[in-house]
Order: sequence, then C-alpha cells, then structure tokens
Amino acid sequence: MTQNEQLRQHLVKLLRGGQAYRPMNELLDGLTLQEAGKKVQGLPYTIWQQLEHLRFTQHDILDFSRNPSYQEPTWPDDYWPAKEAPESEEQLQQSIEAITHNLEEMIQLVQDACNALFEPFAHGQGQTLLREAMLVAEHNAYHLGQITLLRRLLGTLK
Repeated sequence: MTQNEQLRQHLVKLLRGGQAYRPMNELLDGLTLQEAGKKVQGLPYTIWQQLEHLRFTQHDILDFSRNPSYQEPTWPDDYWPAKEAPESEEQLQQSIEAITHNLEEMIQLVQDACNALFEPFAHGQGQTLLREAMLVAEHNAYHLGQITLLRRLLGTLK
C-alpha cells in the first residue's frame, strides 16, 4: 500500500469518527423532536441549531470541494438557523440524513484516487482536498462534542 493510499484510509477514519469519540450515528441515536429544540440554561444554542449548522457547513465545504463555480454563503447568517427547533420529526430526520449523506460524499471524494489530495483548487485560495477533508473532520468533531454535552446536560445521553 502506498503512502497516498494510507493517507486516504486515515482520512476516512478521521471523517467517520469513532477513534477518539463515539461515531455520529451513536451520538445522535434516539434524538427526539422535543430534545432537539430544548434550550439548556446558559447556552445560546439548541441541538437543532447545532445540527443545522453542521449540515449547512458540511454541505458548503463539500460544494466548495467539487464545484468550480462555488459561491460563498454569507457568514454567519447563512450558517446558523434562526429557529431553535425543527418543525417536525421528518425535518429532524432529514437533517441527520443529509449530514450522513454529505459526509459519505466527502469520503467518496477522498477515496477516489483520481482526486489529488495536495493540488490546490483552481477556484480557491490555496485550499486542497486534504485541507477540506480535515476541515470537515475537525468541524464535525467540534459540533458533535457540543451536541454530546447538550444531550448529557439534558440527561438523554450517557
């Protein structure tokens, strides 16, 4: 196995999580509509707002990584939802499914040997696929940690 192949395997493990913390599917397992929109005293966000921020940002990074005509959204307005709670169980599940789907899309980009890890994107400012994949992993870990903390404070995750 080449070093490039090893790097790609390590990136996939990093993106999927589960090495230093529980995988996303375990952290979100059993999340209810009521729990997702519940405020914790002293914190400025709900689990729903964290999920939607995670979904939007991950999709944005994926779009940047494969779209030469990428248009940058407005920070912070486009990245953070105004609503504190999902409108329905279906909306909550769609958000979680989109996060999972977009994560797998990023993993496919990383696994495809035709995609150079170190070559800067022509439409960027030096960003590479390696950098974007690591950004997704870091961003996901950060916000999944916040979701974990919220669920523990709400008493719904052990």
